Amino acid sequence: MPIAAPMYKETHLLPSILSADFSELAEQVALVMDAGVRIIHVDIMDGHFVPNLTIGPAVLRSIAPLVHGRNGVFSVHLMIENPEKYVAAFVEAGADAVSFHVEACNHLYHTISEIKALGAGAGVALNPGTPISTVVEVRDLVDFLLVMTVNPGFGGQKMIEPALDKVGELRRLTPERVAIEVDGGVHEENIRRVVDLGGNWVVAGSAVFGAPDPGAEARRLMKLMHP
Repeated sequence: MPIAAPMYKETHLLPSILSADFSELAEQVALVMDAGVRIIHVDIMDGHFVPNLTIGPAVLRSIAPLVHGRNGVFSVHLMIENPEKYVAAFVEAGADAVSFHVEACNHLYHTISEIKALGAGAGVALNPGTPISTVVEVRDLVDFLLVMTVNPGFGGQKMIEPALDKVGELRRLTPERVAIEVDGGVHEENIRRVVDLGGNWVVAGSAVFGAPDPGAEARRLMKLMHP
């Protein structure tokens, strides 16, 4: 389903299912959605762009009725080479917003246009060591920009603090309608700082799904984001 424009300006917690127990995936997704989460984050890795493999469209398709049935949406993060080849498959499987890496794509304009033509929100992601100059040119075309605060490929990493400097810079340079998403090492002790710097879509994986009660932890983190 198309994501309503106001949602990109709102502050949201995006639990990443990368850290979920896949034997209880539907139950865990339901727990966080029933706690008030509206956006589920899905990390796609190919073993080439990043040194890990995760899931494909089939898993997304299997939980799409659960998320969409609760008026939720998916933000799918493609950490893969040649992302333009796979955008359509993930949108068809249920992706409502798709981000891809500037480091993995030579044709930003084309891929952004393709995502939008398919009816999904378009985002561009950049790694901790990648300067914001690589995405500033497309700031007026995208729906969101994703700042990685860990090196992509694995969950549960410690945040690379200097990468947070990009958040404030991008917020100042980017139209208000564009969400600034932050992904990597977010937990209870730094989530408020991420929001204060200008990150309004905040991804949390192990902080949510590594907790004994993911629903309760999601509620707690959302409260910290909205004091």
